[in-house]
Amino acid sequence: MSALDDAVVELYRKAATSLPPDVVNALSIARSHEAKGSRASLALSVILENIRAASKSARPLCQDTGIPVFFLRIPACVSYREVKNTIVKGTKLATRAVPLRPNAVDTLTEKNSEDNTGTGFPVIYCDEARGNRLIIDLMLKGSGSENIGQTYKLPDEALFAERELDGVRKCVLDAVQKAQGRGCPPYIIGVGVGATRDQVTRLSKEQLLRRLDDANRHPILARLEKTIRDDVNALNIGPVGLGGRTTALAVKIAVNYRHPATYFVDVSVACWADRRARLIYDIQNSKYRIQS
Repeated sequence: MSALDDAVVELYRKAATSLPPDVVNALSIARSHEAKGSRASLALSVILENIRAASKSARPLCQDTGIPVFFLRIPACVSYREVKNTIVKGTKLATRAVPLRPNAVDTLTEKNSEDNTGTGFPVIYCDEARGNRLIIDLMLKGSGSENIGQTYKLPDEALFAERELDGVRKCVLDAVQKAQGRGCPPYIIGVGVGATRDQVTRLSKEQLLRRLDDANRHPILARLEKTIRDDVNALNIGPVGLGGRTTALAVKIAVNYRHPATYFVDVSVACWADRRARLIYDIQNSKYRIQS
């Protein structure tokens, strides 16, 4: 997959230096909903100006270029190992070329690899796909917002949360209350519900790849997403924690089947810089395109 080396670098550049249009649009709408001249309105204006400046200069949006998290959909005719090696090589190249801040630190020695690679870094998830297209989704996950994510096991007596969707709502509100403006709101919130801790953690993070203006295919979940978003915004934490009407731009929820004895809920949070980009590689024609 040597032809993809440069493509992976461009994927990193796209994710690091520009936000998807749906995120920018949501931030613009949020500003219009805040009181003119308020701290919330000013904060959102600064955020939008930062986005414009980063895109114009092709420089990273934030000094923390985050944790690279990849979600792969690989056709049966493609080797996972080959794609992984390409991603690792592209990560090393992108660290110098974009540039990315070196964020991979050895847990035992505290030594920085200086190239954003190491055991388990970048984070890579993989699923098999049909057809002849390799799809690579990249999320540059800010560490501040990663730190405020929470995992819950229902029922939870402290939250008065039962094994039901209203219990899920209470979990999200608790996570945002605990954050109290840390992690750079307004947030995008991903929620996963299912059988095991590891399952729901991945599921919630995958929701951060969804467009903010999409509609959940399950009407019950679509209503719950809106309800939780409105409840979160009623907390008045606001942009960068300064108070205001916009604490969350969107809430995205997915559910899996679960065991009768388990009910796990994971809440993943992205800061306003929901940095994501997609690489679509046509294997037959050896051509690719990158999109937000």
